[in-house]
Amino acid sequence: MLTGRHGLFNCYEAFVHIVDSMFNQHAKWLKVTAGLAWRRKIASLNYLLSSHVWRQDHNGFTHQDPGFLDLVVNKKAEIVRVYLPPDANCLLSVIDHCLRSRHYVNVVVAGKHPAPQWLSMDAAINHCTEGIGIWQWASNDQDGEPDVVMACAGDVPTLESLGAVSILRRELPELRIRVVNVVDLMKLQPQSEHPHGLSDYDFDALFTRDKPVIFAFHAYPWLIHRLTYRRHNHANLHVRGYKEEGTITTPFDMAVLNDMDRFHLVTDAINRLPQIGSRGDHLKQRLQDKLVEHKQYIDKHGEDLPEIKNWSWP
Repeated sequence: MLTGRHGLFNCYEAFVHIVDSMFNQHAKWLKVTAGLAWRRKIASLNYLLSSHVWRQDHNGFTHQDPGFLDLVVNKKAEIVRVYLPPDANCLLSVIDHCLRSRHYVNVVVAGKHPAPQWLSMDAAINHCTEGIGIWQWASNDQDGEPDVVMACAGDVPTLESLGAVSILRRELPELRIRVVNVVDLMKLQPQSEHPHGLSDYDFDALFTRDKPVIFAFHAYPWLIHRLTYRRHNHANLHVRGYKEEGTITTPFDMAVLNDMDRFHLVTDAINRLPQIGSRGDHLKQRLQDKLVEHKQYIDKHGEDLPEIKNWSWP
């Protein structure tokens, strides 16, 4: 990179910690040299992390650690960027942006397994340019305030969050649901802390000031709390992410083990919406029954339930 070339470092997510100290040194070097008028800015160092925590068909617990993001966020805001594209088109847009950028460390997390494509290329470019936004096509709160905000950051969290939204909209159609997807993680920080951060006004416009927010996140859940603790609605923010549970298992079971699957997300929403009443209680019971059925099915067949494996947005 110092000779004018571009840097793309592809790594298993769990093993990128091997170069923690090299990342630290480079990030600090970038910070110092950014203040030297005579030194030309160089191409960004781009980390692409795959074989991530939520897909463990052949590896297992030893290959599960999304904590590199926590380390990256420690560095100076003018140097680091973190991107969690929800699908392939968003990944293309993010990587295109990263390879054109200068003097940053960009970290991109994306799985390498087949996954749904949510956005067209044009829509993906717009979404990634903004870094965060309401997915109108998945939301139904256009005629008023939402009852609940379903937020997500990461490819598998987006899948499970949308799975939860589809259940809520089918079973409780009177609920007004807003879906917010986060590509640029640093959008969650205040403007005063990171140049990509949202103003309080814009953050409130997405997440409201007083409605429950169920946030499905790729990495350790406390990172979201760390980035948003100053926001008005932080008290209503409930984050699901990786909590050190896993083994070699099916894709959906990894989410179940960490309570980040669609059934747990629906339950989380119901628990924060007392106005639903007994209908919510009965739905929660059916979801608990479904979790038991899931466990019995994967033990017998070694793969996820067909309704999970073959699910698509209705």
